[in-house]
Amino acid sequence: MDFTIVTNNTIVKDNYENIIFVEGDFFDVLLEVRNYIHLGHELISYPLGASIRMMYSPIRSILISKELENIDENSIEVIENSIEKYKITMGERNVDVRNRRDYEVIDYELIKSAISENDFISEIL
Repeated sequence: MDFTIVTNNTIVKDNYENIIFVEGDFFDVLLEVRNYIHLGHELISYPLGASIRMMYSPIRSILISKELENIDENSIEVIENSIEKYKITMGERNVDVRNRRDYEVIDYELIKSAISENDFISEIL
């Protein structure tokens, strides 16, 4: 694996190696990813969900590079903007913890797809 998964999803944790497990919610995962990006890791998957409904999820998994690289300004900009977008979108809204298990399954399927796409792209480059 040429990536690390930053996640708070127990299904992902139980099914993959190279995990940084975060005790917390979606926002805590974003902050942890930001910490790693500032150390020199690069974003591989986009930090926010594809739909507004996924912003209410307490669960998130994000792919970052396994190895430290040079500081990637693009990754820094994307993660910082994602944190701000999350804050603005959530505002006074509450995270949907009632459907946590469903969100874990959805997030697991999304991260599997992201890993497959990453593997495919790695093969053709």
